[in-house]
Amino acid sequence: MTNPNYAHVAKVILEAIGGKDNVASAAHCATRLRLVLNDESKVNKAEIEKMDIVKGVFSTAGQFQIIIGQGTVNRVYAELAALAGIQEMSTADVKDAAMEKLNPFQRFCRMLSNIFVPIIPAIVAAGLLMGILGIVDKVGLGHLTDTWWFMLLDMFSSAAFNFLPILIAISAAKQFKCNPYLAATIGGIMIHPALQNAWTSGTGYETVNVLGIIDMPLLGYQGTVLPILIVIFVMSYIEKYTRKYMPKMLDILLTPLITVLVTGFLALVVIGPIANTVGSAISTFFTYALNNFGIFAGLLLGGSYSSIVITGIHHSFHAVELELIGNTGFNSLLPIWSMANVAQGGAALAVYFLAKNTKTKAIALPSAISCLFGVTEAAIFGVNMKYGRPFIGAAIGGALGGAYIVFSKVVFTAVGVTGLPALAISAPGTTLNYLIAMAIAVVGAFIATWILGIKED
Repeated sequence: MTNPNYAHVAKVILEAIGGKDNVASAAHCATRLRLVLNDESKVNKAEIEKMDIVKGVFSTAGQFQIIIGQGTVNRVYAELAALAGIQEMSTADVKDAAMEKLNPFQRFCRMLSNIFVPIIPAIVAAGLLMGILGIVDKVGLGHLTDTWWFMLLDMFSSAAFNFLPILIAISAAKQFKCNPYLAATIGGIMIHPALQNAWTSGTGYETVNVLGIIDMPLLGYQGTVLPILIVIFVMSYIEKYTRKYMPKMLDILLTPLITVLVTGFLALVVIGPIANTVGSAISTFFTYALNNFGIFAGLLLGGSYSSIVITGIHHSFHAVELELIGNTGFNSLLPIWSMANVAQGGAALAVYFLAKNTKTKAIALPSAISCLFGVTEAAIFGVNMKYGRPFIGAAIGGALGGAYIVFSKVVFTAVGVTGLPALAISAPGTTLNYLIAMAIAVVGAFIATWILGIKED
């Protein structure tokens, strides 16, 4: 559609989703209409998909999403909002509305996603710097480590991980609806200089007996995830109930004081040590699985990841990945997820050659290319799931690539990016094997999809 009539497009979409009475809330992001509908069974999905302007349709995490494209979706949304009488909403507002339609497990995963996605840029920046510094050391330029600029870059690269509890505390406070500055203070308490830095815990650490009952470790929580998550969750209730029963004239003074005192005590004496043990156990489990089940673990994780993406809970894995980085120094899971993503591109590319439908071809090729840069929604929902068999082909390619990732011990230094951009965060010495794994995933998915074929209406 060269010059689409956006008013007409909006009218057709509104009728296909069941009319304005079926729209609970709506917003748009860079490429998609994000709708929360009262009854998704009223949607005429086929009617929407056959529109030239629409590149894909899918439902996830309580939201019905229509992929339209950058620079166009905002115009369609404006017309849709006018027709349906929708008040301008942010994507955060729509996410809150969608949360109400999820089951408890989905809400938990969505909560983790909302906490960790905002801090990913800081972690990616730190990981990229770590990768650069690692390369400098590996290529025989170790003498540069004594220079002033290397010292500065080393500080820059470690800051996000050293102060990770504070970053998570601020983000978690927004999710749990408590004071982010008190949360940041608690995060600061958990990495206080008076405590031994967590990165040196292997050399041993001291404990102090509290109330003659508990031996509290004098150990910081740099780079950890689970302790601060649980602590801020508890803090939200401490603050809320303290404020509820505190006289208004004393609220500004005593509520912050009591919140910090009680939460800080629980963080260092009870919650922190227990949660740290649980977090270490999670890291140990994944490390053990990857080291001992090897290729089988790679096959399973690489083959199943895209199915997890459909549920919308994959962002919750950032917590596990950060825990791995904190405990082992590397992210051994994200390279496997990356294989599943690029494999979707290989399957979509096969669909481009197999399909006879002009619109399918127009969507499949750019979708395949975008997968190489970690953007998979158009390929998954607009192409591969539409025909079914290509999604299976992508799972096969992801499994093969994941197996090679584990076999060749490819690891990353950060979270958040996959595909070709992830070359920047691949650990020194693993870049070539990462490229080989990508080729295996893409070619494997392409061949599997070609063999399985597609059925066009």
